[in-house]
Amino acid sequence: MTEKIDLTQLEPVLDELASVKGSLITILQKTQDIYGYLPKEAIEYISKKTNIAESEIMGVATFYTQFRLTPVGKYLIMLCQGTACHVNSSELVLQTIHDELGISDGETTEDGLFSLKCVACLGCCSLSPVMMINDNTYGSLTPEKTKQILKELREAE
Repeated sequence: MTEKIDLTQLEPVLDELASVKGSLITILQKTQDIYGYLPKEAIEYISKKTNIAESEIMGVATFYTQFRLTPVGKYLIMLCQGTACHVNSSELVLQTIHDELGISDGETTEDGLFSLKCVACLGCCSLSPVMMINDNTYGSLTPEKTKQILKELREAE
């Protein structure tokens, strides 16, 4: 299921940054902003334009958790697994998401609507347990509250 991507969208980024030493992370960030993830074709193209080996680019892309190598759903759920969230039962929230959507960490629902990523910390300890869905933060989660949030997002579709 390989989708052809429009590499011309990368031209302005590479025109500006390809020859700038130390700009790989910025190039990858801007690439992910364009496509929502880092497509293999884009990595190959970046390699050609910057003369940075694909293996080096992949090393950076896999080292930093901000980068995704596969597309994510319309709603990216980032569930905090930090100490405060863990102590306040984030595992129950994780189980609820799994039960409701049928996905685990790093997976996307078959309909492409939801993706789940467990993260080390969202920096919202006073709201624990907490998750972010796209740009919205949801705190003091319970299994019931989590089910309601997911239900409302599904109904909005």
